[in-house]
Amino acid sequence: MKPMKNILRIFATVVIGLLLAQNVAFAQEEEVTEKPKERPARAAFESGLLFDGATTTLQPSKTLEMVIQHRFGSVENGITDLYGIWAPSNIRMGLNYSILDNLMVGIGATKFNKMQDIQLKYNVLQQTRSNKIPVTISVYEVIGIDGSADSKFGNNYKFTNRLSYFTQILISRRFNDKISLQVAPSFTHYNSTDSLVDHDRFAISLAGRYKFSPQSSLIISGDFPLQIQGISEYRKDVNDEQDLPPVANICIGLEVATSTHAFHVYLGSSQGIIPQENILYNKNKFFKGNIILGLNITRLWNF
Repeated sequence: MKPMKNILRIFATVVIGLLLAQNVAFAQEEEVTEKPKERPARAAFESGLLFDGATTTLQPSKTLEMVIQHRFGSVENGITDLYGIWAPSNIRMGLNYSILDNLMVGIGATKFNKMQDIQLKYNVLQQTRSNKIPVTISVYEVIGIDGSADSKFGNNYKFTNRLSYFTQILISRRFNDKISLQVAPSFTHYNSTDSLVDHDRFAISLAGRYKFSPQSSLIISGDFPLQIQGISEYRKDVNDEQDLPPVANICIGLEVATSTHAFHVYLGSSQGIIPQENILYNKNKFFKGNIILGLNITRLWNF
């Protein structure tokens, strides 16, 4: 009987060993065949702000961002007002908070028109390092509340006359460590506008960054209002300079960024700061000398 028991023991040991080896082989095969998790690419831009426009960049959740934006007057008068530094300037202060990694809400106050604004940015799609998803796509919304005197809005004043809206789809791509580009179609609507100014305007915005050092980048952007006759309420007089449609807001400058700060110094053509003002009302022409010095600074805190 003992030899038989030994044979059974050996047989049972071999069977158990084979089963264990098979399980290990299956586990290894599953590890090999499991697809690696897609990792998001680094943000296309250092900051969520580029000049006076937005980028697809969003800070991590529970991050508070303070924003200060400043635009001097036009340089046209030269030394008379120290190239715009002594001229009337526009300034905005704002706070943005990332509720989620892909959702930001913000508030701000601007000097011109005593404008208050509420902002929302949501990342719909994130570019991946493998380029399986080649772009980042965000939706950006700004609601403006004009704080001017009631008389500005005429005899039939209503609070809703103060409201304006800016909706934009941001599409960016980080091509490499140096070059990032963004294109962004938008729609602007004012409930109440100046005489002979359309209430609605489509536009296309372009932005780019060339990073030439670990902290510094050359940045450029253009906001191009589109003259679409189908939605225009007025027939413009091409001989009247005041009656011409809004023109492009061109900006070019330098960005210096750290892990918690971003600083912009630049030349632009619009003195407005919130985007719907730039799209609907800008008449300054960059290439005809209507140039304005601008400064931005952002600061981040994590909670």
